[in-house]
Amino acid sequence: MMHQPLSIGALIDHAARYHADTEIVSALTEGGFERTSWGQVGANAHRVGSALRARGMEPGDRIGTLAWNNRRHLELYFGVPGMGMVCHTLNPRLAPDQLVYIVNHASDRMLFIEKTFVPVIAGLRDQMPSIRGIVMLGARDDEAAAAIPGLLFHDELLAEGDATAPWEALDENAPSSLCYTSGTTGNPKGVLYSHRSTIFHAVFANNPDGLAISGADSVMPVVPMFHVNAWGIPYAAAAVGSRLILPGPRLDGESLAHLIVDEKVTVAAGVPTIWLGLLNALETTGLKPESLRRTIVGGSAMPPSMRAAFRDRHGVELVQAWGMTETSPLATMNAPLAKHRALPFEEQDRIANGQGRPVFGVELRIVDSEGRVLPEDGVTEGELQVRGHWIVHTYFGQEKPALTYDGWFDTGDISTIDPDGYMVIRDRSKDIIKSGGEWISTVDLENIAVSHPKVANAAAIAARHPKWDERPVICCQKRPQSDLTEEELLAFYDGKVPRWQKPDRVVFVDTLPLGATGKVVKATLRQEHGNVLWDDAVAEIEAEKAASGTSEA
Repeated sequence: MMHQPLSIGALIDHAARYHADTEIVSALTEGGFERTSWGQVGANAHRVGSALRARGMEPGDRIGTLAWNNRRHLELYFGVPGMGMVCHTLNPRLAPDQLVYIVNHASDRMLFIEKTFVPVIAGLRDQMPSIRGIVMLGARDDEAAAAIPGLLFHDELLAEGDATAPWEALDENAPSSLCYTSGTTGNPKGVLYSHRSTIFHAVFANNPDGLAISGADSVMPVVPMFHVNAWGIPYAAAAVGSRLILPGPRLDGESLAHLIVDEKVTVAAGVPTIWLGLLNALETTGLKPESLRRTIVGGSAMPPSMRAAFRDRHGVELVQAWGMTETSPLATMNAPLAKHRALPFEEQDRIANGQGRPVFGVELRIVDSEGRVLPEDGVTEGELQVRGHWIVHTYFGQEKPALTYDGWFDTGDISTIDPDGYMVIRDRSKDIIKSGGEWISTVDLENIAVSHPKVANAAAIAARHPKWDERPVICCQKRPQSDLTEEELLAFYDGKVPRWQKPDRVVFVDTLPLGATGKVVKATLRQEHGNVLWDDAVAEIEAEKAASGTSEA
C-alpha cells in the first residue's frame, strides 16, 4: 500500500481543493464580520508559512499567537505547521507574568498578536528575549507601529509570501503545535502535539459517535482557538469541509444568540459557562436557535438542568464530552448505544448526563491510591487514567515522562466507569470534599444549586471545619433581581442528597471567578470563603463542651 506521512499541510490542501468555495465567516476584532473560504484560507496559509521561512524561521521554531477565533488565526493554524514550525497558541486571559513565563519557556521566535494586545506586548517586549519579530494580525496601523518598534503586519506578510510554495517535507511525528495547561497548580506545563497525533485526533474523534461534524454543517467553535486547538475543531472542519463560523472576542450570550440565528449555526462547542449565558440570553431576547441541532459541552461538568432546558425549550441537544490539554483534548463523548433506546427516558437521561465513553484511539481505567486497577462496575470510584494515540507522553522541556510506571497518564479526576465504558467524573481530586472521613462530590452539589430557578451559577467548595475537617459551602451567583435567600437554597437540597452531604452555608457572590479557559477557579473561592465555617464551628464546639462540663476547648 502507498505510504504518505500524515501532515497538517496536506489537511488544508484537501480543504482548499475539494471545499474551495465553502464559506468561513469570521468576526473582526474591531467589530463586524468578513467572509472568506477554505480556498482563500489555504492560499493564505501557504503565503504566511513561506513568508516566515523567508524571514529566517526554521522547522521546529515556535511561533506564538495571541489571538481570538478569526480568519487570520486560522491561517496560522495551518501555515505555521505546514512549513515545519510550531504554532504556539497563547491565552490572552493570562496574567502578564504567566504570559512572559510561557513565551520564554517555549523560546518563541515570532509573536502574532491582535491589535487589542499591542499595549500589553509593548510593555512586556523587553522581558521576552527569544522573540525576533512581532506581527499584528491586520493591515498596517501607524498607531500600533509607533507603540512597538519594528512591528510587522499580517496582511503585508501575506503579500511577501507565495501561495504556491510547497510545504516542508516532514516526518509525521514532527511537532505541529504547542499548548500550555492553565497552571492552576504551579507553573503551566507545555503539551507538544505532533502532525500524526493532530490528524489522528481530527479523523478518529470526528466519527458519528464523536464530534460528528460533516460537510453539511455550519460549525461554530466558541471554545477559544488558544485552548487546546479549539478542541481540534478547525482541523476536523478542514477534513470534512464544514462551513466555519468564528465568533471572535465577543462571547457573551446575546452576541452568540444573534450569531447562531443569523448564520444558521448547526453545531457549536464550548464550556458550560458559555451555554448558561446563551440560555439566559435566549430567554431575555426571545431569539429562537432553530438551526442549532447540537452543542458539544466540555471543560467542566454540565449541569443536567441546563441540558434539560436546552432540550425542552429550544430543541437543542447538549452532548457532554471530556478531555484535557494533555488529551488533545477529546477522549470521551456521550453517545448512546442501540440497547439504550429501549430504556425508560429517565434512565437514558441519567446515562446522557455523564461524560460518555472513549472514542476509538483512547483507553480509560480507574485505580486506587496504591495504583491497583479497580472494577468498572459504574459504582466503584477511583483515580482516572488514560492512554492513547493523542495523549501526552512528556511535557515540553521536561525529560521525565508524565506517565505512570506502566504507561498511563493520571488525569487528577475521580471517576466511575461502567461495563460499557461510560465514564462519570465524580470530582477533581483537588476539589472533592472530605467530611468526617467521607467523600462529598462538589459536582453533585453544584448541579442541584444550578437547577434552582433563581440561581445563575454556583460552585461548591470545601470549607475548613474543626470537627469534620471539611464541610461543603455553596458560592452562589443569583439571577438578576432574584430574592433568593440562603435558607431557601439550603432547603432546596432536602431529599436530593443525604443529610450529611447537605451544604452548611451559602455565600452569595456578584460573580464567580473564571479562569483563562472559562472554568470556575475554586482555589480563589477557597481562599476567600474557605474559613467561613471555622469561627462559628469552634464556638459551637466550645459551647457543647461547656454544657457537658468539659473545661478544655
